[in-house]
Amino acid sequence: MTNIKKIIPIANQIIQEYGLCDQCLGRLFSKQLNLSSNKLLGKKLKMNFNQLTSKCYICKNLFENLAPYVESMVHVSHNYDFVSIVVGAKIKPSILDRDDYIRSKFKLRGRDSVKTDITKELGKQFTKKTKKSIDFLNPDLTFTIDFKNSICDLRSKHIILQGRYTKSKRGLPQKQKPCVNCFGKGCRNCNFHGISEYDSIEGKISQFLFNKFGGTTAKFTWVGGEDQSSLVVGSGRPFFVKIQNPLKRNISLSRKIALDYVTIHDCKIIFESPKSPLKFTSSIEMEILTENEINSSKLKKLNEIVNIPVVVYDSFGKRSEKIISQLKYKKTGKNCFILFITAEGGLPVKRFVESNDVIPGISQILNDKCRCIQFDFLNIVLK
Repeated sequence: MTNIKKIIPIANQIIQEYGLCDQCLGRLFSKQLNLSSNKLLGKKLKMNFNQLTSKCYICKNLFENLAPYVESMVHVSHNYDFVSIVVGAKIKPSILDRDDYIRSKFKLRGRDSVKTDITKELGKQFTKKTKKSIDFLNPDLTFTIDFKNSICDLRSKHIILQGRYTKSKRGLPQKQKPCVNCFGKGCRNCNFHGISEYDSIEGKISQFLFNKFGGTTAKFTWVGGEDQSSLVVGSGRPFFVKIQNPLKRNISLSRKIALDYVTIHDCKIIFESPKSPLKFTSSIEMEILTENEINSSKLKKLNEIVNIPVVVYDSFGKRSEKIISQLKYKKTGKNCFILFITAEGGLPVKRFVESNDVIPGISQILNDKCRCIQFDFLNIVLK
């Protein structure tokens, strides 16, 4: 550790040429001396000088006027659940320029900048008042103090939840249309949620979570999807959702949450959502109509597609393969039957029935024009 006597000559030179507050003077040497209090060091360095500094050359006495900003931080955060914070700041360029000039002129390398010291001091005063802690890597709340415009901005760390949903009413879409004013980005018209209606699976779950956790937008990651007219039963379809800027983060949810025709199951907070698409299988019941009369012997041909690759082409010609591991059928009329399959996730059901860029498909195997009237998801299992 550098002895304080070694820095006195350069400190004296600075004091003689520039009027600095205790905080700014001490900051220029505290790291070198491994001391924690810039103000006390600055006061000690000035002991032999009778200098009356009306205004600090660097910060213009900003450090003496931090209390209102700390009070503003307390005020804007009082509705939030949090244990840790970090503070950022927007400082007038003239302050930064004067700080750089002093450090450069006196060759004071490796010292904290005035901006760093201001954010440290704000954090220190705020945590002392609120008994919270500083976390530079993963804070619950991030404050940004704009000293030029006297604004305290607050951003809350997102939370991620995973759960499953079941759907008991036909005609309910999975995804919600975005707000027509902001196209999903969030605006005053939609209360910054990105959606203004709540008439879908996404909308109903979002509305529930906003009521519970607060927050602005909710971004969903779906494990597969279904037709608007399909039901989702059994254990439900898995989903992940990221809530931006939540107010609450320590809420426990019931294992079963009943909404209008939608039930959320086993919803809980997790640390992170999957980084790549999850593999899953779906058990699906399809009601199929054939153009011609169908007989049971012809339906036996459907067993040919079990455990062989079913090739799917998308609209861009990209090729993928899906395996059907289980298949059952039940004739229900002269030209209609019910088909039960367990297939790898991502099989386009209606196109599979119609043999529309899906090979082999039901129409192709039966050599008949087939149409899927409706289909329901009986179970979805993550691999």
